[in-house]
Amino acid sequence: MGSEVQDQHAALTQGEVLPRASTQSEGLKQTRSVINSLFSGALAGAVAKTAVAPLDRTKIIFQVSSNRFSAKEAYRLIYRTYLKDGLFSLWRGNSATMVRVIPYAAIQFCAHEQYKSLLGDYYGFQGKVLPPLPRLLAGSMAGTTAAMITYPLDMVRARMAVTPKEMYSNILHVFVRISREEGLKTLYRGFTPTILGVVPYAGLSFFTYETLKKVHAERSGRPQPYTFERLAFGACAGLIGQSASYPLDVVRRRMQTAGVTGHTYGTISGTMREIVAEEGVIRGLYKGLSMNWVKGPIAVGISFTTFDLTQILLRKLHEMGYTSR
Repeated sequence: MGSEVQDQHAALTQGEVLPRASTQSEGLKQTRSVINSLFSGALAGAVAKTAVAPLDRTKIIFQVSSNRFSAKEAYRLIYRTYLKDGLFSLWRGNSATMVRVIPYAAIQFCAHEQYKSLLGDYYGFQGKVLPPLPRLLAGSMAGTTAAMITYPLDMVRARMAVTPKEMYSNILHVFVRISREEGLKTLYRGFTPTILGVVPYAGLSFFTYETLKKVHAERSGRPQPYTFERLAFGACAGLIGQSASYPLDVVRRRMQTAGVTGHTYGTISGTMREIVAEEGVIRGLYKGLSMNWVKGPIAVGISFTTFDLTQILLRKLHEMGYTSR
């Protein structure tokens, strides 16, 4: 009888305690994965955007004006800005960019990892590269999630990029003035074209990058590409993603900055019609695209590469016992 009681006690212990411990271990592992993704994504976004901030500011200025874009004119604008306001003026609005980009990139990369895991479970590809359609879907959903949460910060960044420093003293001042003078709903002006642009941009960017890594692994036999290969894959991803969504990016910028440029853009179609009527299709809706072909691939390449390498570093540190288990 005593032996049976001991067996029952052992079975009860195994039946209740061990699964609970296993559940706790899985929970800690999942939490650590989310934190690592958030940190890696935040760092990736900050490094990438800071690297191309002068080109990004110049592109926005051309997007929201009716001046004709050319590489020569872009160079002149950068040089005039440098002479007038100094070197660091080329990074004007970058603090607002960081306030937006750090949470945006953190959420986007983390969401992408979570969506890949969910879709992998659903399609039976957990731990493997997803099939093409789920791969595209995971990127689109990740970009949409990040854009929905951080959109007002993008509005603030655009305003600071196209206005003189005397108009807005800091990020908080932008929020206060827009709220008082134009209404809170202005903080979401241009939101619809943003989402419509993010779906193909994020979807194609993540899809291209993941696909190139998959093809590389199959062809080379190496599970991990070299750093320069990651940069090249990211550059291709940025080139394809941004080219596909660029007209909507122009529309978004025009709608965001309408309050300080004297225009009254109200709808996506109306904004497009006005841009085409005044400037034409190519010179209007694709203004600054050639600069984006320089800036975009660099930024996206740096972003994807920084994320991947940071994730690898954090995993190695954990395996070596430098992070909490």
